[in-house]
Amino acid sequence: MSPDKNAQTMKPLTAAAKLGIYLPATPEEFRNSPVTRAQLEQLRTDPPQWLRDLHRDGPFPRDVVARKLGISNSGLGRAGVEDAMTTAQIDELLANPPEWLLRERENYAEVRKEAERVKAKEAARRAATNRPAKRW
Repeated sequence: MSPDKNAQTMKPLTAAAKLGIYLPATPEEFRNSPVTRAQLEQLRTDPPQWLRDLHRDGPFPRDVVARKLGISNSGLGRAGVEDAMTTAQIDELLANPPEWLLRERENYAEVRKEAERVKAKEAARRAATNRPAKRW
């Protein structure tokens, strides 16, 4: 039996998420056929031109937009941003940040700072005992 005969496949939506791309912006042949792990690895190591263009110019899915703006996905939702954004749109927001973006960036920074504080507190508590650290 050849290894390709039972190759694991994933839905195009899953493959797009793993590649960090917006599925509706991909070519029709990508959207309409399952992707094997080998094909996904090939796309990662030697991306075709359409994938390079999507990584460079977008449109990007919400999680990528949020990361590029330095805010959370929830922050995008609170701001009413529901569509994917291109690099030009993201750059425009970063160049002239609206009030909601400034507020969400501050909020996100506070959340990250608090998460670090809790993590450090937990590490100190564990160091004070003889319990081994949790494996996250």
